[in-house]
Amino acid sequence: MWFQGKGRAPGVPTLFELLLGFGTNFFDALGIGSFAPTTAIFKFQRMVADEEIPGTLNVGHSPPTLMEAFLFIAFVQVDVLTLASMMAASVCGAWFGAGIVARWPRRKVQIGMGLALLTAAFFFLVTNLNISLVPAGTALVLHGWKLWAGIAGDFVLGAFMTLGIGLFAPCMILVSLLGMDPKAAYPIMMGSCAFLMPVASVRFIRRDRYSARPALGLALGGLPGVLIAALIVKELPLYWVRWLVVVAVTYASVTMLRSAAQKRSQRATESCEPRPTYKSP
Repeated sequence: MWFQGKGRAPGVPTLFELLLGFGTNFFDALGIGSFAPTTAIFKFQRMVADEEIPGTLNVGHSPPTLMEAFLFIAFVQVDVLTLASMMAASVCGAWFGAGIVARWPRRKVQIGMGLALLTAAFFFLVTNLNISLVPAGTALVLHGWKLWAGIAGDFVLGAFMTLGIGLFAPCMILVSLLGMDPKAAYPIMMGSCAFLMPVASVRFIRRDRYSARPALGLALGGLPGVLIAALIVKELPLYWVRWLVVVAVTYASVTMLRSAAQKRSQRATESCEPRPTYKSP
């Protein structure tokens, strides 16, 4: 592993883990997202066991995401009831989803995260090609069945967030389908993540399904990354960065799904092997 940090205490993050936290959260504050790139690097570098990646993502990225929410949530004035209801639904979904994912064996996590990464790659691709999946609306408030649909949708997105699917792109599609201004997705997404990630983290920590040192590196490196991106840099041309992420995330997804397939074939081989017979003397 790069930058192992010889002589440091066992629980102290390496320089590479700190830089990973800084870079992923820096670009997250600029609109790239942090879960998919972090997952890809975890997989490439074999930093975290596959079954511990969802928990490590949620635990490690929680503090930087909370900071992002406080910095950005006031940019768009969304109706308070709409915002609070959808945020609460996402938190409930995260509690439910984390409870399931934290109990999954490695192969199920590999399949789930492989599909999550493919979904993320699709959204990056759509963004780079300037394809609008849903016509944009103008509303900043939801009423009646649309409010209930938004609550149900954010519950599902909160559950999927615990598996590694970022919330921003799916949330933008959800609010656009409901006739809202796509800009409304930002406060809803930021507010939802700010509350759901700590809640999900509690369940992963209780089940000991996360890797503590990389998570600490994401948190400590991520906080200054968010501050610099939000207060100093503010905007960067990210076209080629997104294409790089598409390639890396797609490759990581294929690797994750291949690992799950190999595990299944290994189990099938073992089940087909003849069992030894014992004869009584």
